[in-house]
Amino acid sequence: MDSNLQRKSEQSQKKRLSTILEILVVSSKLGLTSFGGPIAHLGYFRDEYVKRRKWLDEKSYADLVALCQLLPGPASSQVGISIGIMRGGLLGGVASWCGFTLPSALALMIFAYVLKNFEIGNAGWLHGLMIVAVAVVAQAVWGMARTLAPDRTRGSIAILTAIVALLWTPAYGQLILIAVAGVFGRLFIAKSEIPDIPQIGISISRRVAIIAWILFFGLLIGLPMLRQIVNSHFLALFDSFFRVGSLVFGGGHVVLPMLQAEVVPPGWLTDSQFLAGYGAAQAVPGPLFTFSSYIGTVMNGWKGGLLALIAMFLPSFLLVTGSLPLWNAIRRHHNFQSILKGINAAVVGILLAALFNPVWISAIHTPLDFCLVLAAFGLLMLWKLPPWAVVLFSACSGAFISVFS
Repeated sequence: MDSNLQRKSEQSQKKRLSTILEILVVSSKLGLTSFGGPIAHLGYFRDEYVKRRKWLDEKSYADLVALCQLLPGPASSQVGISIGIMRGGLLGGVASWCGFTLPSALALMIFAYVLKNFEIGNAGWLHGLMIVAVAVVAQAVWGMARTLAPDRTRGSIAILTAIVALLWTPAYGQLILIAVAGVFGRLFIAKSEIPDIPQIGISISRRVAIIAWILFFGLLIGLPMLRQIVNSHFLALFDSFFRVGSLVFGGGHVVLPMLQAEVVPPGWLTDSQFLAGYGAAQAVPGPLFTFSSYIGTVMNGWKGGLLALIAMFLPSFLLVTGSLPLWNAIRRHHNFQSILKGINAAVVGILLAALFNPVWISAIHTPLDFCLVLAAFGLLMLWKLPPWAVVLFSACSGAFISVFS
């Protein structure tokens, strides 16, 4: 009897380890190939986790995206952490974050050591990566619009959201748009249209979720107080990056002015160092929040880079861990599903607005740029090439255009 129990326990541990390694491998592939910023990442995630591997269904993925749009921090990283937790528990979430984040973080830390004064802002291959982001985001908008805004009501919500998002751009604007869209969904999307929703497999207890919320607010409130008492540069660094990761809504490029305000005025970085790192951050795959690893490395070597990276993403992990159990409960209520329908349509509108600004206007300047976008979009949509191959094609094409144009 004891030997059977021991054998089953060993088999269970091996299966769990295999699942964790699988999450790490898949997320690492995404971390090495996901160019284009947070909006494009959602498209990559959908293709890999929903369409190819079927780790979750389209509706559950849309609900996770809606949840992470409501939370402060990097939405794409939070979606990845959530999927890792659903697949393999808290360790699965850590594995998913490591795989998706560490490739770009390591690249930026190396850049901080050896290329901090190297100007890449006008590099042709970098411009090619910016162009392929247009195609990737357009593919994401197309795919998600067909699922999340297929009728007149939700399509109208998406279009109105896109219009307002383009004309009104404060940092908190997206949060307000999502909230308003949820109200519209509750009022105008009939409950009879809402199907029964399957339970998402989340192995986080309410107790763990409560601990996560306590840690989040405890650090957010306590670190600034402790910083005034303890004269420690590393504590000040951790506090600054934890606060930015906790309070920035919209993710992506929104984090840059907040980081600049934290690190340039105190003299931790010069403007030229900051802008050089920003250029490098656009050239690597993965989340833009890994820019923190570059800043920390410039300040205090690899230890500072690692500390800044952890401080930047720790709020996201705590917020996701604290929110998923509650989210799993309320998303099954029909009234709340009406709200979610409106929120998901608004997400499509936000994606559509982002396709124009900043993705399109920062990348498309000439007819050649537009031709390259069309080619990349065709390779993705018609020829079904993997994203990494299209990214490589666009980077090489951008370098070629810069040399011969």
